[in-house]
Amino acid sequence: MSTPHIVVLGLGNLLWADEGFGVRCAEALYARYDLPAHVEVIDGGTQGLLLLPYVEAADHLLILDAIDFGLPPGTLRAYHDDAVPAYLTAKKMSLHQTGFSEVLALADLKSALPTAITLIGVQPVELEDYGGSLSPAVRAQLPAALDMALQTLAAWGVQASARPDDGSRLNHGSLDIRRYEAERPAADSACRVGDARVLFDGEPR
Repeated sequence: MSTPHIVVLGLGNLLWADEGFGVRCAEALYARYDLPAHVEVIDGGTQGLLLLPYVEAADHLLILDAIDFGLPPGTLRAYHDDAVPAYLTAKKMSLHQTGFSEVLALADLKSALPTAITLIGVQPVELEDYGGSLSPAVRAQLPAALDMALQTLAAWGVQASARPDDGSRLNHGSLDIRRYEAERPAADSACRVGDARVLFDGEPR
């Protein structure tokens, strides 16, 4: 049997606080662990239907995201296989989840749905903080989410090995969570409904 192609897909918007949880998980996995060549880690952001080719190419798909489970904020949950598209369809927290529900539905319609799908998600605490980072409760779940991701990959035959920080990044350095947080303007000068770094091309006015 050929080695299955595994796609790890971090979803969400880094600009809306806990909405960036999935992308931050994917970044951490990519930076901290050596993964074999048949495992692809992707920042899916909010690209919606543009992610269809990645889903179709995957034999196994691991989704990392912030999800409205209707549970206490900061709760971490995992769903598998048929429960994943069903849950994303029923519980839409943001536009990117609407788009990704359509991606899974189209892949299914084309008989190209991955044979194994796992969703690891967290119940967000804070979303209405434009330009903000993860809330403390959600950020505290990153290690547990990574452990769940590694357990899922292990069940799919992937042995990931931890590595020291060698500067490897999934995204551009400007999006590094430490830099992103350090460069945010103070609360008395920042627009919490619109970060000046975004609204004015990085030049506050």
